[in-house]
Amino acid sequence: MSAQPPAPTEKGILQFLTICDAFYPQDAVQASIEQQRHWYDALCARFDRPLPPEMIFADGMLQRIPIRRYRPRKIITRTILLYLHGGGFVVGSLESHHAICAEIADFAGAELVSVDYRLAPEYRWPAQTDDGFTVLKHLLSANSKVVLIGDSAGGNLAAGLALRARDEGLSGVVGQVLIYPALGGDLAAGSYVEMAAAPGLTTADVAYYREILQAPAGNEIAEPLHAASLAGLPPAFITVAHFDPLRDDGRHYAARLTAEGVEVWFREEPQMVHAWLRARHMSDGARDGFQAVCEAIRRLAVA
Repeated sequence: MSAQPPAPTEKGILQFLTICDAFYPQDAVQASIEQQRHWYDALCARFDRPLPPEMIFADGMLQRIPIRRYRPRKIITRTILLYLHGGGFVVGSLESHHAICAEIADFAGAELVSVDYRLAPEYRWPAQTDDGFTVLKHLLSANSKVVLIGDSAGGNLAAGLALRARDEGLSGVVGQVLIYPALGGDLAAGSYVEMAAAPGLTTADVAYYREILQAPAGNEIAEPLHAASLAGLPPAFITVAHFDPLRDDGRHYAARLTAEGVEVWFREEPQMVHAWLRARHMSDGARDGFQAVCEAIRRLAVA
């Protein structure tokens, strides 16, 4: 008899996984790109929420890059939040993380800009990081301070943008918030083995997304864990899910940042799975994790 894959026991997150399975099959990466995006859009719509009261948002273009700006009812800081969505670089959009971005902006009391970066396979690496960097440079050129935020693939982009900004001598990035980020860890070690069949994301899925993106192996922007030095990066808040093959990417990155003198807050959610942000209104663990994310963003934005 084969052993059951590791799985959480919290009722809320189990209910979340059941709903996800109904909208997004576990073997979704074997379907066409068009079908994957259709399933993902439907899944995100299932967890959509009304926006916070008096939240204003507007779509725009920045050098042909679609963006969405959120402005909450109360602004307490001039720091801008820059959000890069998850989705394996293949799925996801301004719509997929709409309510998440609005709730973060409202909690932090800060304007937030979400980036609709180009997706693979139509656009391979470095299109995604280049789109994010174009928006980041525009915000910094307006003398804005910026907190970089990203989940999953977006966490990869946010970490890479922090490195690019440091290497180009750009000032104004005051924090990075990485939510279950993919940072280029070894697929044959650690959580990639232990959580290879975890619910929500498998190691095989991670390998698929890497293959479709076609980023150069070992490139420090594409795989920040391989950066020669992390010194001089902005303070970081990193949160990972225990039942996630990407877990050790965040663990190891936090440890390296700390060792190289960067201020780090690290949090591991013991009952969470990959993509738990969408479960924030139905799971106690996800609710607590999202509260911690929002508090960290506000702390970085008003510092």
